[in-house]
Amino acid sequence: MLINSRVLAFLLAISISLVTTAFLSLVEDVSKTALLVAFIISFAAAYLLIKIILDFLIFNEVNKIYDVLDKIKSKDPSFLDLNKKSSANPFRKINVELYSYATIKQREIDELKKMEAFRREFIADVSHELKTPIFSAQGFVHTLLDGAIEDKKVRQKFLRKAAKSLDGLDMLVQDLLTLSQMETGQIKMQYESFNIYELTQEVIEQLEGKSQKKAIKVNFAEGVSNPVFVRADQQRIYQVMLNLLSNAIKYTKEEGEVVINFEREEDNIIISVEDNGRGIPEEDINRIFERFYRVEKSRSKDKGGTGLGLAIVKHILEAHDTKVEVMSEVDKGSVFSFKLPIG
Repeated sequence: MLINSRVLAFLLAISISLVTTAFLSLVEDVSKTALLVAFIISFAAAYLLIKIILDFLIFNEVNKIYDVLDKIKSKDPSFLDLNKKSSANPFRKINVELYSYATIKQREIDELKKMEAFRREFIADVSHELKTPIFSAQGFVHTLLDGAIEDKKVRQKFLRKAAKSLDGLDMLVQDLLTLSQMETGQIKMQYESFNIYELTQEVIEQLEGKSQKKAIKVNFAEGVSNPVFVRADQQRIYQVMLNLLSNAIKYTKEEGEVVINFEREEDNIIISVEDNGRGIPEEDINRIFERFYRVEKSRSKDKGGTGLGLAIVKHILEAHDTKVEVMSEVDKGSVFSFKLPIG
């Protein structure tokens, strides 16, 4: 038998009207017509009142609860938009609590799924990145052990290549440790006032070999003068500039140009690194700061690096309460910029 508000209201109204009529029948001189009228009136009044109470206070709210459960099962997020108005109706309060609980749990589930996906992707990426230098060094060493060690020229050549692979492996491990320490808060920023112009000049000199190899000019923008003082962690900002300038040189065409600019904006200095390289497609801009993400998978290894440079840049600048901005156009170049307080 299907139980709904109409059936319950009808049964209860019949019961009430029968009891009312039975009591009235005990009164002397009450006519059958009066009893019939009393039965009809009490039935109609009881039915309407009970029907309204059941519909608005119980069945509607219970149906909403079922709707929420159905949407949770079907992963429909529309149930999250609930107008939590206060109400004396206990069923509505239960419904609101159910919405709130479902919202929290759904977000926790989504976050766990993202973390699981990230974990799988991260393990796969780390495995891939570690495999390349390990297999490379392993191949050179085994070749030497198989007899090539007797040839002095081959021995020197293979040992240099093996050492280069192991250096790359060490760089990757160091970058992974740096990221891990920053995320867990083990690395604290040591703020001090320093001249970022001179710091950038040191980075340019360190990368001079790479830039000269491709005949790339690395210059300060017109109007930039020395000194330019900022307040930040000097060692970490050195890492930021090293990564940004290294990437700019790496992806700029031969005989291209990289321009560093310092602009004052109120109490901040805007530091920008501009290149006229290949640029970054719009769909990749939001992902370039992810670990190991490379815009061009097939050519990334030829360019070197660990794939963690921009991720480290992002974390360092976030620790300084700022962020890196990117503007890029394919085949025209990119501009990476961030702000630091004046020192």
